[in-house]
Amino acid sequence: MSFADILFLLRTHPSRQISAGCLCSSPGSSRAKLFSSSAGEKSRQDALKPFFPRTQRSLFSLQPRALHPRTKRFIELYPDRITYYDRRFSGPAELYKMDMVLTALDDPSSSRQIVELCREQRIPVNAADIPDLCDFYFGAQIRDGPLQIMISTNGSGPRIAALLKSKLSAALGGYEGEAIRRVGELRVRLKERAPGIGGAVSRRRMKWMSQLCNEWDMEDLTQLDDAMIARLLDEGWERNRVPSLHDVGGKPKVKQGKDNPHPHGSSTVLPATLGFIVGGVSVALLLMYHRR
Repeated sequence: MSFADILFLLRTHPSRQISAGCLCSSPGSSRAKLFSSSAGEKSRQDALKPFFPRTQRSLFSLQPRALHPRTKRFIELYPDRITYYDRRFSGPAELYKMDMVLTALDDPSSSRQIVELCREQRIPVNAADIPDLCDFYFGAQIRDGPLQIMISTNGSGPRIAALLKSKLSAALGGYEGEAIRRVGELRVRLKERAPGIGGAVSRRRMKWMSQLCNEWDMEDLTQLDDAMIARLLDEGWERNRVPSLHDVGGKPKVKQGKDNPHPHGSSTVLPATLGFIVGGVSVALLLMYHRR
């Protein structure tokens, strides 16, 4: 589904500040709306934020005054892509030609009313803090170039999703996105050399790429450049084998564990050796004492 114009319809008390998120779309596409208020806006902003810098989509924001400074900043930065309406939701006409609706309202009954209107017009809707009304959910996201990981709890535990994101992020080495990008370049070059969709050639390509990814360390894949890719294809693909990193001119990187900066285990060998020596000396002294 391609996103189009999304509209934030935000309802809140005039004295309360609200912060809107952003999701946009290109002209001539279908449209969508977001209804939101202070209670759910922070999560909406964080969930939609990654889409904005990666698209040319436009956002419509419909909400009363008391904008959060962060929302004001978005409006200032993207005046050609955000249309701001300083008013409240007026009714079904707001949904005209919209493809998606998101609500983050303080009043659950208002959210349910909007959801019912969306159901009548067959528009997918997400209602913050009311999981049973949602047609889709937002998850915690990890992005590293072409690598995209989303963790969703189906609205049951957003904080748990955030905690899992932190754990997964800590487990990644930071080079996975680059490795994927380089492998993607290799696949393009391989398809140019052995074109075709389906059939024996396609199956062979898939098998060879799988073997390469299985046999090479992921960090080593980040070294793939034009020269190495050419050698891989010449010496590997053409000969139906998977060359090693060294075979194509690469140099394996010395790996050190996060919790053990000593690659050869010197941190554990030295204390053990000293303990053995001290123990031996102690036993020798004890025997000499008894002989006297």
